[in-house]
Amino acid sequence: MQIYHTIQGMRRELLASRKQGSKIGLVATMGNLHDGHIELINLARKTNHVVVCSIFVNELQFGLNEDWDRYPRTFSTDCERLRASGCDYLFCPDDLEMYPNGLATQSRVICPVMTDTLCGATRPGHFEGVTTVVSKLFNIIQPDESIFGLKDYQQLAVIRRMVEDLCLPVKIISAPICREPDGLAMSSRNAFITEQERPRVTILKNCLDAIAAGILSGKTQFTELEQDAIKKIEGAGFRVDYVAICNRKSLELAAEDDSELVALGAVFTEAARIIDNVVILR
Repeated sequence: MQIYHTIQGMRRELLASRKQGSKIGLVATMGNLHDGHIELINLARKTNHVVVCSIFVNELQFGLNEDWDRYPRTFSTDCERLRASGCDYLFCPDDLEMYPNGLATQSRVICPVMTDTLCGATRPGHFEGVTTVVSKLFNIIQPDESIFGLKDYQQLAVIRRMVEDLCLPVKIISAPICREPDGLAMSSRNAFITEQERPRVTILKNCLDAIAAGILSGKTQFTELEQDAIKKIEGAGFRVDYVAICNRKSLELAAEDDSELVALGAVFTEAARIIDNVVILR
C-alpha cells in the first residue's frame, strides 16, 4: 500500500492508473478503523481495480464543544489494517493540505432541508462540513465508486442527494451495517462507552427493531411507536436526541401510506453519541 499526504502526489499516481483503464473505488474515513471500515474496503475491492482509502479527521464537520480534539487518531494501526485488507492507496492529508485558506473562508457545499432534521437539528453545520469535505475528496480522487456504510443513514442520503444535484460522476454504494455480537452498530466512538453503559446501549437497536416489528404487524400510529421507544431508552438511563420514522429517501417524517420507511435514532451516553437505524419495507 502506498501512502500519500499531498493532493498533487495522490492525483499524479491515480492519473497513471486511470490512463490504464483502472476503475477506482474510494472509502472515505476519519481513521480509527474497525471491522466495519474494512468491510467497506472489501466491498470496494470486489468492483474496482484500484481501492483508495482516505483518512482525514475533518474539523469542519465538528460543532462547538464536540469531540474533534479527542477523536481517536490511530494511524499506525490503521495502516496495518489497510495493508492486510489489500487496500492499494491511503490518502492522508493534514488540515493545511485540505483547507489551505483556513476554515473561516473555506467555500462550502450545502444540501438544504434534509440536513435540518435528525442529526442536523442538534448538530448545526455538521452536514455542511461533511458535504464540503466529501466533495473535495471526490474532486481529488475522482473515483468511479465511493462506498459508505448504512449506519450513518442520513449522511448517506445527503451525499446521494449532493451527487445527484451537482451531477458528480461517481456512483454511491451503500454497505450493510456491521454489528457487534449483541447488535450494537460498530463505530469509532464506541470506545467512549463506559463499561457500566455497554450492556445497556443495545436498547436503541432493540427499540428500533420493535418499531419495525410494530409497523410490519400493521400499526400505523407512528408517533405512539416513537414515544414508546423514547420512554424505554430513557428508562435505560440514556438521554434521547431523537427517534423518528421517516421516508427512506427524503427523510421527511413518514406518512401512514409510505411503503419505504426507516426508523432512526440517536442517544447520548455519558461521553458518546450513538446512532442507529433499521430499514423497513412493507
